Amino acid sequence: MTSAPGRRSSIFTRLLRHGFTDPSAAERLLDSPELATVRNDPVLLDALGGTADPDLALHGLVRLLEAQDGATDRQELLDTVIAAKPLRDRLLGVLGASSALAEHLARHPHDWQALVTYEPRDLHPGVEEFERGLADAADPVALRVSYRRCLLSIAARDVCGTVDVAQTAAELADLATATLRAALALAAADAPEDAAMCRLAVVAMGKCGGHELNYVSDVDVIFVGEAAGDAEEDKALRAATRLASHMMRICSETTVEGSIWPVDANLRPEGRNGPLVRTLASHLAYYQRWAKTWEFQALLKARPVAGDLALGKEYTAALRPLVWQAAERENFVADVQEMRRRVVANIPAAEVDRQLKLGPGGLRDVEFAVQLLQLVHGRADASLRSGTTLDALKALAAGGYVGRADAAQLDEAYRFLRSLEHRIQLHRLRRTHLVPEGEADLRRLGRSLGLRTDPVAELTREWRRHTTVVRRLHEKLFYRPLLDAVAALAPGEARLSAEAARARMVALGYADPAAALRHLEALASGVTRKAAIQRTLLPVLLGWFADSADPDAGLLNFRKVSDALGKTPWYLRLLRDEGAAAENLARVLSAGRLAPDLLMRAPEAVALLGDGDGGGGGLTPRSRASLEQEVLAAVRRADNAVQGVTAARGVRRRELFRTAAADIVGSYGTESQPAEADQGALVDLVGGAVSDLTAATLAGTLRAVVREGWGDTLPTRFAVIGMGRFGGHELGYGSDADVLFVHEPREGVSEREASEAANKVVAEMRRLLQVPSADPPLLIDADLRPEGKSGPLVRTLASYEAYYRRWALVWERHALLRAEPVAGDEDLGRRFVELIDPLRYPAGGLDEDAVREIRRLKARMEAERLPRGADPKLHAKLGPGGLSDVEWTVQLAQLRHAGEVPGLRTTRTREALAAAREAGLMSEEDAAHLDEAWVLATRVRNAVMLVRGRAGDTFPTVPRELAAVGRYLGYGPGHAGDMLDAYRRTARRARGIVEELFYGGL
Repeated sequence: MTSAPGRRSSIFTRLLRHGFTDPSAAERLLDSPELATVRNDPVLLDALGGTADPDLALHGLVRLLEAQDGATDRQELLDTVIAAKPLRDRLLGVLGASSALAEHLARHPHDWQALVTYEPRDLHPGVEEFERGLADAADPVALRVSYRRCLLSIAARDVCGTVDVAQTAAELADLATATLRAALALAAADAPEDAAMCRLAVVAMGKCGGHELNYVSDVDVIFVGEAAGDAEEDKALRAATRLASHMMRICSETTVEGSIWPVDANLRPEGRNGPLVRTLASHLAYYQRWAKTWEFQALLKARPVAGDLALGKEYTAALRPLVWQAAERENFVADVQEMRRRVVANIPAAEVDRQLKLGPGGLRDVEFAVQLLQLVHGRADASLRSGTTLDALKALAAGGYVGRADAAQLDEAYRFLRSLEHRIQLHRLRRTHLVPEGEADLRRLGRSLGLRTDPVAELTREWRRHTTVVRRLHEKLFYRPLLDAVAALAPGEARLSAEAARARMVALGYADPAAALRHLEALASGVTRKAAIQRTLLPVLLGWFADSADPDAGLLNFRKVSDALGKTPWYLRLLRDEGAAAENLARVLSAGRLAPDLLMRAPEAVALLGDGDGGGGGLTPRSRASLEQEVLAAVRRADNAVQGVTAARGVRRRELFRTAAADIVGSYGTESQPAEADQGALVDLVGGAVSDLTAATLAGTLRAVVREGWGDTLPTRFAVIGMGRFGGHELGYGSDADVLFVHEPREGVSEREASEAANKVVAEMRRLLQVPSADPPLLIDADLRPEGKSGPLVRTLASYEAYYRRWALVWERHALLRAEPVAGDEDLGRRFVELIDPLRYPAGGLDEDAVREIRRLKARMEAERLPRGADPKLHAKLGPGGLSDVEWTVQLAQLRHAGEVPGLRTTRTREALAAAREAGLMSEEDAAHLDEAWVLATRVRNAVMLVRGRAGDTFPTVPRELAAVGRYLGYGPGHAGDMLDAYRRTARRARGIVEELFYGGL
């Protein structure tokens, strides 16, 4: 080419217009001697411009020409390229899409001739056609070369659009089948004695078995072996194992020609720990007895491909009935969903957004959902039993198991994602599922998919659009047809049969599918706006209900809330428009009895489940100050004490629901927010929130009683002192309020008058807080007062001082460790604390007699208070390593050392435990184990209350309740036993520390 400036500028412009990104390099290549006869031919430049990467295609063409044997061969290639459009498009298309295949052609320069013509049989070659292409491979190296030559023809059909992505995947699977057969033949030729001794079947699994293989992928297989003739079984299996291993090496070993692909046999029974080859009987015995759900899911795609095909067919025929019974297994859907969650969780954080296969909205999402539906409905409908994803999706749509529009969208998305995956792998023939980040790579990919205006932007937009569609596939594929089964459909529209709908509900874990379908019909039928919105919401909600231990309760509770609030304009709008509200509601309604019971008494509290607006919305517990302000304002507006306390109890009910909902959502997690990692933080949240709420309720009740009986001023100053868990800010949902009452007569008021007034206040407070109503009662327990139940309910400050100075017992000083003013006269409460501090934090600690008394009391409590028939090892309060063990150990440290260690002067267990560790009273490891045990035991008690709606200190015995407790504690379906084992282990370790510290070390 001329180098004149004007001419050069024109060439640069032409090259840029044809898609070259490096015109200077392209010009040099076009000036090379190999292209001397065609460099000015516009046909060549136009053809290069039509490829995915014109620069790559031109470079590959020049290398191929250089590799030809001589000028005659080069000219033959050039003449064919210019004159024969089909070859030109195929060859340049491959060179512009795959640097790896360009490298192959440079090493084997005559292989381009495989692309010269297409006989009719080549348009859609099958296994036999590929076997002919591999027939001359006399050794492993020749097999690799022949494999790449066949791969070249598949890639040519692919990049030219002669076949679609599904056909390309099927051809790749057929080529893999032919290659496995050839590799096994080579292995048998190397060991004819082994081959004669056994029958060996190679069963393809995964994408190869499903006729949907990638360009570069492990080929998953299972080997089945039997003795041939009179051979002994053990010897035959050893021979079969040697053959199988040799075949795998032939395919997997890397030479200068590269490898073919790894053969992966890890889907076999027991995985890599199990024998490589088993007999059919051994396979059958394993699957009948030991196989997990995912193993039956994998068998959906099993297909005999090589070796003894008759034996392979026997294998699939024997196991097929087991596959179609898998959906009847306990926790079937939960197991499949949990497996999918684990896959996503194991993706490196930096790769999640680029993962085409495993990431959210990726290929595996479509495949898992289709397989789930096949296993559920394929038991009764044989048309669904295809190992190919797109064929199965088409059958599901035809049968009404998936909406036609949804199936069409998913088909389109799956084809796009598979095409993108193919083109990514084709470039270097490397096994990857990551979308590259470089602009040049993205540009090549976009152009290879026909996106030419702005390839990078268009590719990114299309990729994200399809990922978004797939991300909602679980709703679209699994739940929406349930609504179609109970709602009116347009004429001619396929629908899920009633029996199929019931089967799906059973698979989802619904114990009463008939009742569940009735609830769906009530919620989704009709033409009202309410029904239309609920038809939009329910598919997602059903999935969240199914993710709980009691889906039936979740759906029933949702119907109750919707019946109560369905006509309220903000309710459905909240669920539809606020991302968190619907999922939070589903979690709360299906997690147990307490939270739904609280919500049903005032359904408008569902507004708390939204994203929050800083004005009382959201699930963040409110401060004690704001709670008291609201309660006292409500009391002021009330006409009498009954109305005032009713208002205070209403606030308490609402805020208990807020706290329970926050606890449940934090424990279960949501799609956008994983479960709370710090379990101690959830314990502190619940304990602090319930304690603050109880204090505010008592303050409001006290104000209401005083106001009605005495106006603004009571004849005596009056304070409420929190004790036990209340004073320690550690109340649970079902805890009573342990308190002491203290008063001090005002100036000029006799002690008798003051005492009568104080006792009347206490009596009225207790009565009003326990009056039967829609709000849960608040029980006041004053049994920790001096002299216990036999002592006066209310004492003056002076009386307390006299009693404690003269009579205080060790257990009373012990109980005072957690005393803290919670309501009433602040100055009186402060002076009460000043009075008791020397008793609970003695300057010299405890003498040995007092220490022995505390230990004796602890032993007596363990012997006498544990309920008859309870398993001590699972009793969260009194059992070994439970709450009592940890608290008494911490409190003994406080009684003995708080006089000298200011950090121990706290009513809170975890704070005192941390202070003991910092003071060197226990090791960091011991303190951590005790804290872990205390947090776990507290969460068990909270879980039991949330699940059963009544307090309990040990794990439930009802399986569904036990599963719900496990779900709250982070254990998936079927893992209740693991939860109990973990609790025993944690408690046992804590008990060993308690015995060392409480009975000797502190």
